[in-house]
Amino acid sequence: MEKTFNLTRREDGIAILTMDVPGETMNTLKAQFGPEISEILAEIKSDPHIRGLVLISGKKDSFVAGADISMLDACKTAGDAKALSQQGHVVFNELEALKIPVVAAIHGACLGGGLELALACHQRVCSDDGKTMLGVPEVQLGLLPGGGGTQRLPRLVGITTALDMMLTGKQIRPKQALKMGLVNDVVPQTILLQTAVEMALAGKRAPKSVKKSLVNQLLEGTSFGRNIIFDQATKQVEKKTQGNYPAPAKIIDCVRQGIAKGMQKGLEVEASHFAELVVSKESEALRSIFFATTEMKKETGAEGATARKVKKAVILGGGLMGGGIASVTTTKAKIPVRVKDISEKGLSNALSYAYKLLDKGVKRRHMTPAARDNLMALMTTTTEYKGVKDADIVVEAVFEDLALKHQMVKDIERECGEHTIFASNTSSLPISQIAEAATRPENVIGLHYFSPVEKMPLVEVIAHAKTSPETIATTVAFARKQGKTPIVVQDGAGFYVNRILALYMNEAAQLLLEGQSVEHLDKALVKFGFPVGPITLLDEVGIDVGAKISPILEKELGERFKAPAAFDKLLSDDRKGRKNGKGFYRYGQKDSSKKAKVVDESVYGVLGIKPSTNKDAEAVAERCVVQMLNEAVRCLDDGIIASPRDGDIGAIFGIGFPPFLGGPFHYIDTLGAANLVRILEGYQSQFGNRFEPCKRLKMMAQDNTRFFNR
Repeated sequence: MEKTFNLTRREDGIAILTMDVPGETMNTLKAQFGPEISEILAEIKSDPHIRGLVLISGKKDSFVAGADISMLDACKTAGDAKALSQQGHVVFNELEALKIPVVAAIHGACLGGGLELALACHQRVCSDDGKTMLGVPEVQLGLLPGGGGTQRLPRLVGITTALDMMLTGKQIRPKQALKMGLVNDVVPQTILLQTAVEMALAGKRAPKSVKKSLVNQLLEGTSFGRNIIFDQATKQVEKKTQGNYPAPAKIIDCVRQGIAKGMQKGLEVEASHFAELVVSKESEALRSIFFATTEMKKETGAEGATARKVKKAVILGGGLMGGGIASVTTTKAKIPVRVKDISEKGLSNALSYAYKLLDKGVKRRHMTPAARDNLMALMTTTTEYKGVKDADIVVEAVFEDLALKHQMVKDIERECGEHTIFASNTSSLPISQIAEAATRPENVIGLHYFSPVEKMPLVEVIAHAKTSPETIATTVAFARKQGKTPIVVQDGAGFYVNRILALYMNEAAQLLLEGQSVEHLDKALVKFGFPVGPITLLDEVGIDVGAKISPILEKELGERFKAPAAFDKLLSDDRKGRKNGKGFYRYGQKDSSKKAKVVDESVYGVLGIKPSTNKDAEAVAERCVVQMLNEAVRCLDDGIIASPRDGDIGAIFGIGFPPFLGGPFHYIDTLGAANLVRILEGYQSQFGNRFEPCKRLKMMAQDNTRFFNR
């Protein structure tokens, strides 16, 4: 069996311990490494000639990317998980207790258990490379740092900074890590090992003093002040998580107990809390998302198909969506883009959009002005079809008008190559209808982005009956290079995400017309776990957009998609939402004392209702959400999505379905199909057939089956 850790000795007395997990592209920590590490540490202790130790990675572009998440799923009980954490404590304590100086030489990803390993060393030096990032992202999996991170990190960088890192999971760049005292030095990769060796030869040094604000110095210096920090952090966590995520509160408790009662007590609390979180339903759901997205990265989207390389892209339309798509193509994918619009103003908007996003990076010192300008140079513009002949893919982002899109297809087939892919960013029109104008329909596909493009992680890749496998694979690969998570869906009105969203939004509108207040509706669904409430979302997307999509869905999918009368009343009063400053909420208010959005009370008069909050928040949320769940299963039955896994990822990344529930299909398994059918039938008897459970749900309820095996 190949070793993971290899020890070499230099003539100057410094030993180099290289970690290189055989057969893996990145290093991850595994439970079975424990005995091997302990054996090496015993060897180091027994060798009097070793004056210092440098820990470095044998991988080209990463230090240690974290712990192997799959070993957590192997834990059958909380006791198993606790033993795992305690094993890590033993090894890292042993490393920290070495009498010789121990230096971590960090290049590339140093995350989770990898950073905890580095924290157990006496000093840390990292490369100034853009690939070098440090962080403890465990909270994103519903966990906490279980290898001593909750104890060592606050002692090194301060309580406030450590809590910020652990509660957000943010990743720290080298210069920032040096400033906060997380590392002792930052150097070019070419001299990383040499610098680490010199640090080891120089002997142990006291940790670099961390510059704290006067407020933080005062707060962290007394037990009274520390209690203020912990209490404020708890309030902020409760507000942000709505009590749906247990990990942040346990992270705060670990730090609080460790600071108050000492590191040993802190480690005991850490192991116990870590164990509870590993077996929690929230972490199980979040880990399922991690495994699903990891698995999807290996897929082409079309079995047996090979993606063609995209060397140049063309974007049709310089509006908000077109500018966003062009921006992620140049900045993320590093692919040259030609933006085509009928007006110079549209082109100017696209360039301005991309520049502003890049300039934020410059202002935050994440990139240099030269790097920004080099990326901007990848984007060129035209008002005519010039410089487009060699395009490998064309993404159309023009108005939702079928005749216009037909003209775009004809123009591209005339002006570009025979293999050029035509990808439409339509949100409602079936791709098969757009492809009717094509002489090469195999090149036509849907590529549905969500707004704002640079922030929303999902894209739907929509194949119609004649789309070639090669076109699908190439489009999926293109979306991944843009930093997106693509799911392949089949053609149909609303595709997947907008289809399940429509019934959810319609039901919220029904509740509004029944007299529920705007605030109550939004708060109920935020409490359930959505990032924003449905009424806020409608204002953001545009009331006019919702009104335009609803008739299309009703025509194609039936009576259950009939929108409430609210749309007509709102539009007749010129209420389109945030875009024209007139919707459910008030916009343009400059009163800084009112941080929360304020409802425009006049909207109730327009709708002819008197608002109340006579329904329980849980009942309000349930009625909206079960519509989404029922429709998600219908999409699976109709072949719109290929699997429950894709349905979960689409809902979480596309519309913010609560991640701690694992997605619609995981949530149905948690509820139980029989229970969901009972709830739906109860609403059906009360409100009509729009709540009728779909056939598959009824069969699952009868057979007591699930979507996922656990």
